[in-house]
Amino acid sequence: MTAFWVVLVLLILLVVGAVLYGIGAYNSLVRMRNLVEESWRQVDVELNRRYDLIPNLVETVKGYAKHESGTLEDVVRLRNQAAGMASGAPSEQRAGVEEQLTGAIRQLLVTVEAYPDLKANTSFVELQRQLADTEDRIANGRRYYNANVRNYNTRIESFPTSLIAGFGKFQRATYFEVNDAQVRQAPKVSFDATPAAPAVGVAFETPNFSARSGTQDALPPAAEPTQSGQAFGYQAAPEAEPVQATPPATPQQAPGYGTAVPPYPPQTPGYTPPQS
Repeated sequence: MTAFWVVLVLLILLVVGAVLYGIGAYNSLVRMRNLVEESWRQVDVELNRRYDLIPNLVETVKGYAKHESGTLEDVVRLRNQAAGMASGAPSEQRAGVEEQLTGAIRQLLVTVEAYPDLKANTSFVELQRQLADTEDRIANGRRYYNANVRNYNTRIESFPTSLIAGFGKFQRATYFEVNDAQVRQAPKVSFDATPAAPAVGVAFETPNFSARSGTQDALPPAAEPTQSGQAFGYQAAPEAEPVQATPPATPQQAPGYGTAVPPYPPQTPGYTPPQS
């Protein structure tokens, strides 16, 4: 009976633990899904703000650059197409349209560089500034949204949370990616290669060594070397003839030995030379 109750208590604890884990996992998935939806709403707000700025920008440009009607028509067409998808959830199709719209706006701003009067218009300058700020906020919101989508999709695909996700009918979220090569391209940084200054006052010990190519120059034909180093162009210094050493003079042969001058000359009054 005691063993039965122990097993029963363990089973109850396992069931309670599994239920608690399932509730916690389900609530976590709900919070992550809501975070994905909230982050997308922030992107959607900025996209709609861009839709509102584009007509004013087009009207301002049209008054100065009448010859750019083709570019203006592309911008208006893509703007209307993207605005028609604004009510739906993020999708690859909408991301593609937004990508084309971004490219069309960029092309329009590049084109108007040829119209100095338009660039001096205060309304155009203000619209351009607002549009640039909106594009920056769209890019930041897109990164935040994609990060939340990555965490959410990873969670619902991981075991054992995937069981809870299947039970709760949680679906994968869609990324809002940009495939524009100009947006994805990293900035190119080039450093001007400055040639190194040649060394001054550096002498090479080996005469036949080429510093430019780093190889040994061909040696002129010569007799078979007999000493180490002659194969590389060294010339042995001529040996000096031995000098006959002169033996030191003995004390008896030294000039003036034994004839030391007394400290006082003999003419000094009162001086008496010592008697030998």
